[in-house]
Amino acid sequence: MRALMESLFDIIYLVFVISMGFYLIAKNNKNTNSRLFGIMAVILGFGEAFHLVPRILALNTANGFEVYRNSLGIGKAVTSVTMTIFYIILYYIFKNRYNIKSKTLDLCIWILGIIRVILTALPQNKWTSEIQPLSWGIYRNIPFVIMGIIMIALAYKYAKEHKDKSFKNMYLAIFLSFIFYIPVVLWGDVYPLIGMLMIPKTLMYVWIVTMGYKDYKGSK
Repeated sequence: MRALMESLFDIIYLVFVISMGFYLIAKNNKNTNSRLFGIMAVILGFGEAFHLVPRILALNTANGFEVYRNSLGIGKAVTSVTMTIFYIILYYIFKNRYNIKSKTLDLCIWILGIIRVILTALPQNKWTSEIQPLSWGIYRNIPFVIMGIIMIALAYKYAKEHKDKSFKNMYLAIFLSFIFYIPVVLWGDVYPLIGMLMIPKTLMYVWIVTMGYKDYKGSK
């Protein structure tokens, strides 16, 4: 039953996010932020698919997690990279929307993103091993968490200053996505049930993309 429900959730999530992304790209060529939201959603969906599709297959196959171990590990690595790109694009959405002009901030976001990608790509992560080192899970997520803190602060500060009703809860969605994600990184391998927090984390990403979609619809 769990395999069926989790598989259905993952499929609906991927179809929803990717479809919404392509819709925003196709319909909003003159609206930079809507197009960026579309690109961000497509990258999110396809990046997550690298991990979720093998997971769906593993859940519904005898000894599936052993059979698809390599695919699952590589998929997690790809997802780590695409989530970094997701937040870089979201930063540029904020930059365009609120006319943020800070080369220091630009540089900071890019440096954190590049460090995260480099750390993710290093062989010490042992992505395809049965047991992956917790230390490297922490190392590669340090720049990611710092990036997240910056994004939370920006989302809260500028939405409040601009009385931005469309994005008033953006900071909360980003904050909760990290609150649900960090325990999985720290304790997911020891306590498998903690891995269930990836479901509400995923819903926070859906919420972020949906805010972009509603903002576009409201601006038409």
